[in-house]
Amino acid sequence: MSKPEGSLVTMGREQGDLELLRRVAGKDRRAFERLYMDYHQRVFRFLFRLTGRADLVEEVFNDVMFVVWQKADQFHGRSRVSTWILGIAYRKGLKALERLRRMPEQQSGEYDQLRDPASPEAEISRGQIQALLREALAVLPPEQRMVIELAYYLGYSCREIAGIAECPVNTVKTRMFHARQRLKEYLPWDSFRQTYLPAREVSS
Repeated sequence: MSKPEGSLVTMGREQGDLELLRRVAGKDRRAFERLYMDYHQRVFRFLFRLTGRADLVEEVFNDVMFVVWQKADQFHGRSRVSTWILGIAYRKGLKALERLRRMPEQQSGEYDQLRDPASPEAEISRGQIQALLREALAVLPPEQRMVIELAYYLGYSCREIAGIAECPVNTVKTRMFHARQRLKEYLPWDSFRQTYLPAREVSS
């Protein structure tokens, strides 16, 4: 039986990433530039949703890619390349947030203030739901925002998220549960899932 087209695309992308990372480990600057461009949008978006601070993201992203350049030879293929890179981004993002907590004058974020929780019966467009989601994510702790981003936006399984966050799978599932419960306070959850989230439950 042939593999689904989506699986073949993913496998092809992963093989491409592995080849680029192998060349980066040999200090191939062109390969690094390609990897940098390939991951810029994905990691930038992930870091923004994790930190909520556009003014931090570019600096943190560059820190992430500097680590990739330095430590590419330490990647042993026990996970996807994207999982390894996002794990670095996650740790760098949390460190950046910790630095902000020690500097009160820098703590004002990019997120707008939350509006009143939406009525579950309200008819809400996809664009409105996306705006509400951005606002609702602002109230979640970074670890909970991260699991929503990785699971629903980037399609990672709970096991892969556990690898990125370096925590047990059950911890990921607990964070997912609490994040969903909190989001329900601000979003019409059924409409949100039908309009925005993939038509599947997050896999283990």
